[in-house]
Formats: sequence, structure tokens, C-alpha cells
Amino acid sequence: MPPAISMYDRVAMAEIQVGASAFSAAGWENAFHPAGINPAEFLTYHATEFDTVEVDSAFYRTPSAATVKGWARKASDNFIFCLKAPRLITQETQLADCDERFENFVRTAELLGDELGPMLSHFGCFNRSVFSTGARFIARLKPFFKKLPIKRHFALAFRNKNRLTVEFFDLSREIEVACTLTDQSRIPRAGGISEKFDPTIPAFTYIRLLGDRKGIEQQTKISEKVIVDDSKQLRGWVDACDRTNRLAWKRSRT
Repeated sequence: MPPAISMYDRVAMAEIQVGASAFSAAGWENAFHPAGINPAEFLTYHATEFDTVEVDSAFYRTPSAATVKGWARKASDNFIFCLKAPRLITQETQLADCDERFENFVRTAELLGDELGPMLSHFGCFNRSVFSTGARFIARLKPFFKKLPIKRHFALAFRNKNRLTVEFFDLSREIEVACTLTDQSRIPRAGGISEKFDPTIPAFTYIRLLGDRKGIEQQTKISEKVIVDDSKQLRGWVDACDRTNRLAWKRSRT
């Protein structure tokens, strides 16, 4: 007789999707991509190895409708695209007077249909000349994200750890916009965040394992071998994700 599975264990079996922060990058040929592969097939190949991708190119400008439709054709069924919102919206104008631009970005992304996953807004450090206090930053975030389409998922990423406050996570849950859990220098890892805050929202969790990119690229820009063994650190991420999942389960029971 199979062992009994608790209600928490059933929740803990939530689907996990894994991908890279792009489907092509310098140094990937002969390391990730097969030798001689046509660049036009990079995405198709990526979709055979992973089930999602974060499209970093959208950060530099909203892609054309033709480009987005082309992505959908090249990926397999059930593949998920996570598009980064353009930096013109998130970093250059800091969400001010950009409703029309953001609506255009969302409309374009929605051409992916069921293959569209969370849309990521990546904010810069924002020194005091931009937002003198965290409260001013939240005051800018709240009305903007309350206007987002309810049927879509959105996530936020930060380079400034000072934006990670109780007030921010309260707002994140109120508007159901996820705060990404990020492995990157100067940002607290998931364990540190979950010990101080409750980072969960009901729909999903968005994790970005970026690491010390600058440090790695000082050693090599060709990804053909292991440069840093993160096995121990990844174990810590698994534990932190388990704690996050338990928090989400407890909230669903209250």
C-alpha cells in the first residue's frame, strides 16, 4: 500500500518550471547549443532542454508583434515565456506617465496566448534623488500595479535591498505581484528574506539564480565547464523554497 500523502505534501508537489535568462548568449555555442546550429533555431533547441525562458531582450525594447508570434511558433506546447518589461518603463521613467507604454507591452506579450507566463519588472537601485524614502517608492508602485490585468501574472525584481521591507511585501500580497527571490550579490538570498518577511503570493514564486556574473566573466566568457560549484548554495535554496511553500500553504488554510 503506498504511503499516505498529507495535504501539505500535495501542495508541495506544485509544478516547477526551469529555464535560462535568455535562449541565446555569447559563449553558449558548443557548450549549450550544438556546434553548427542555425541561430534561428536557438529558441527551438532551448525548448527541448527547458520548459521556460526569461526573455531579456524585451528589457531593451518591446518586441514587435511578428517577433512574438515567431517565438510562439518555435517553442513546444506548454512552453512558458517570461518577458521583462522595457527599461524605459521601469528604470528610465520609474513608472511615471507610462501607462500607454506598459499597456502596449502587455498587449504585445499577450500574443503568446497560453504560453505567456509572469511578466517581470526589473527596477534599478534608485538613489535618494529618485525616491527619497521607501514610502515614496511604494506610493508609486501601488496605483500602477493596481491597474494591471487581473488575469495575468506579474513579478518585481530589485537591485536595492533597501526596497525589501515589510510594507513592500504587504503590498505585494495585496496586489498579488510576486517579489522575485534572487541569488545575486548585494541582495539577500531566499533564506534571509523568508526569515524576516513573508514573500509568498498564492499564484506562483519567481526565482532568479543569477550568481556573481561579473566574477565569473573575469575568469571566462565561454560556458563549457563548471566555474563555480554552487551545490551547497543550491541546497540552501531548496530549503528556502520549501519554507516559502509552507508559508503559502499555511496562508491558504487561514
